[in-house]
Amino acid sequence: MESPVSGAVEAVFREEHGRLLAALVRRFGDLDLAEEVTSAAVEAALVHWPVEGVPSKPGAWLMATARRKAVDRLRRDRTYAAKLALVQVDSVTELPEGAEFPDDRLQLFFTCAHPALAQEARGALTLRCLAGLTTPEVARAYLVPPATMAQRIVRAKKKIREARIPFRVPGADELPGRLPGVLQVVYSIFTEGYVASSGPRLQRADLAEEAIRLARILRRLLPAEREVSGLLALMLLVHARREARTGPDGSVVLLADQDRAGWDAAMIAEGLGLVRVALTGGPAGPYGVQAAIAALHNEAASVDTTDWPQVVALYDVLQVLAPSPVVALNRAVAVAMRDGPAAGLALVDALSGDERLRDYGPFHTARGDLLQRLGRLPEAAQAYGKALDLAGTDPERAHLARRLDGSRGSAVS
Repeated sequence: MESPVSGAVEAVFREEHGRLLAALVRRFGDLDLAEEVTSAAVEAALVHWPVEGVPSKPGAWLMATARRKAVDRLRRDRTYAAKLALVQVDSVTELPEGAEFPDDRLQLFFTCAHPALAQEARGALTLRCLAGLTTPEVARAYLVPPATMAQRIVRAKKKIREARIPFRVPGADELPGRLPGVLQVVYSIFTEGYVASSGPRLQRADLAEEAIRLARILRRLLPAEREVSGLLALMLLVHARREARTGPDGSVVLLADQDRAGWDAAMIAEGLGLVRVALTGGPAGPYGVQAAIAALHNEAASVDTTDWPQVVALYDVLQVLAPSPVVALNRAVAVAMRDGPAAGLALVDALSGDERLRDYGPFHTARGDLLQRLGRLPEAAQAYGKALDLAGTDPERAHLARRLDGSRGSAVS
């Protein structure tokens, strides 16, 4: 059983980890050293807090402890001797009351999501450094062995050092080109939480909630960036349905069958407020438009009463802003709800030549549903069979197996 002190340390660590790490990287200029002393400070807390009690400012205690340990390490290790001359050794004191490090965290966001790093490395570093996940946890999120992920993270850190990627917030002229990469990394984390790539559960709520937490930090740091509000709104509106998306046994519950009374009303209200922010003050961005689509789903009393013409219109906008085969597929499903399954199937079949959808399970699931609704059962079974072959989680496989057996339902979840 977890002790109260251990629980307090974990709670503080999850809240303060990104702040600690970012401040230490800025201070000492070395990500590995910052991670090492952050972990050492947490270990020290587990030793001292049961005896001395949890301090009134636990984050400041961890920061001061980590900084002292960093200086001790620099003094002992010749490898870091040159770095020692660059830091003020005698200034390792408690943080002043109310001290915050928002700029440091923002700098670490942009360092982890720098375009010079490989795409998979950006997400891995963000999860490791800002979300505070362990390397094995990050490895599970990316479906690779822990050793492979460890090597990937090491290479990314090495790239940061060797390419001298600056630990700073981009200038105003750079921000428009760099912010989308940061938002994409955060949304990728959420997507893995919304529908896990593999495993016994459909959702990984821990990852979805970490993505929301990171987006909240970004919004506090960049309140004028409407796409940050759009991303946070999108994730809140989708995550609000989490409890209704699976049954008591973990089985998939489609949108048409979900008990909307089980949706998180407070989260929806917050998301709707952020949608208004994202759509006000100029042309909407891709995340703002997706959030508006999610809002239409959440505001409707049922799938049948959803404003499908407006959903299709928003997908038309999204296709211009961020064209992709997945956007086209989602639009086709919306058209099927507006104009009937035959109209939707024609659009889906028109996408069948896109190689990017060949191994995309939701494409085959959507096609199977439309074929089934049209009574073309042998073709539907073939599509469901392909989707079943591509399904990653146990609940998805069970759901698609039932569809193969002729069960009816909506393709939207």
